Amino acid sequence: MKLSGKVALVTGAASGIGRAIAELMAAEGAVVVVTDIDAVGGRTTVDTIEGVGNKAEFLQLDVADENSWQLTLQDVMSRHGQLDVMVNNAGVALGGPIADATIEDWRWVMSVNLDGTFLGTKYAIRAMRRRGGAIVNISSAIGIVGRPLSAAVSASKAGVRLLTKTAALECAAMKYNIRVNSVHPGGVDTNIFEGQGWWPNSRGRRNRKLEAREEIRRDTPLGRLGQPAEVANAVLFLASDEASFITGAELIVDGGYTAA
Repeated sequence: MKLSGKVALVTGAASGIGRAIAELMAAEGAVVVVTDIDAVGGRTTVDTIEGVGNKAEFLQLDVADENSWQLTLQDVMSRHGQLDVMVNNAGVALGGPIADATIEDWRWVMSVNLDGTFLGTKYAIRAMRRRGGAIVNISSAIGIVGRPLSAAVSASKAGVRLLTKTAALECAAMKYNIRVNSVHPGGVDTNIFEGQGWWPNSRGRRNRKLEAREEIRRDTPLGRLGQPAEVANAVLFLASDEASFITGAELIVDGGYTAA
């Protein structure tokens, strides 16, 4: 029960890594505020958590919209009076050659991945600065090393990496007792392969998602994709008191991808 008595908010928790994080944090004793723009998936996550006797609630949140953040944090603080853990997990992906990319696609990726993490960090600090807390931002292995045909995602996740370090140093300097760290997953077995046109040349190609999975598996030294629960374990560690002397750090969960 590493998070007993704590309130945790997880963005992008309707599926994939976010759902795994929410489920694990609830199992470790937290009251989990499940947020996502996808209300159906978010409520499914809550049902799963409550189905095994743990505590969760759903709030619909568009992470790219500051007003949505303000309303969400007002709701959380009025219900619980505290926020102890923030996990900025929500993200989108879109790939292709830089020369063919549109500014609209670029700005969409940035609005969710980078702006959303900035807003989540901003409002978490406001909620936590009196009693302390932990912020964990989900970046990516390709926020550390480049990958062809992924400029917007790589740039946005690199921004998350440095935003995290800056926020950690700022919170330390201001004596807020708020730790801020990032987690960098590699290829993880989620529904990212199913859509969004993320993988180059995927649009209109029936088997492209299978090819993409194989490409990432082949590029991973451990020879397989990660599981959402493996990323969730890393997030739990950084959010817990076991990581009480860790801030401004990056925990890489990529099967060796960035070491190769």
